[in-house]
Amino acid sequence: MILAAEQGNVLRIHWDEFTFGLIAFLLIFGVVTKMWPKITSALDERANQIEGGIERARKAEAEAEEVREQYRLKLEEAHRQYAQEVEKAKEQRAAIIAEAREEAQTEANRIIENGHAQLEADRQQALAQLRAEIGTLSTDLAERIVGETLDDDAAQNRVIDRFLDELEQGEGTRQQAEVR
Repeated sequence: MILAAEQGNVLRIHWDEFTFGLIAFLLIFGVVTKMWPKITSALDERANQIEGGIERARKAEAEAEEVREQYRLKLEEAHRQYAQEVEKAKEQRAAIIAEAREEAQTEANRIIENGHAQLEADRQQALAQLRAEIGTLSTDLAERIVGETLDDDAAQNRVIDRFLDELEQGEGTRQQAEVR
């Protein structure tokens, strides 16, 4: 019955279990007390590593954002410089075209002036040749009409000049009549 009575008393202390539990508790408490500074320092170190990692991540993110902003600014500057270079190239192209046109116009004017000068020189040469031929013909004609030789150069030149003056007056009168 004692067993039944012992089993029935829930509040009864079992000294052997109590002693074993107390020794185990004291051992664990001693180990934990001895290890507590190492555990807390390890936990603190781990917390510091985590916080340091978070801080490093924040710094890296801030640096990445700063680098990204610098890159964006450099990219914008490169776009501005590109636009400026394109504008300069357009201006240079326009200047080169204008200069080429001006040079072409100058060259064309020079060629035209040379052509006019050459034409005038040819006209003067043709006029001189024509005058000489007309002089010779008019002298021959005058000699035939008059019946004597005009060996005198002065007389010959007077006859030629008079003939050409009359011819030019006749030409001027004809041109005036054509204009009307």
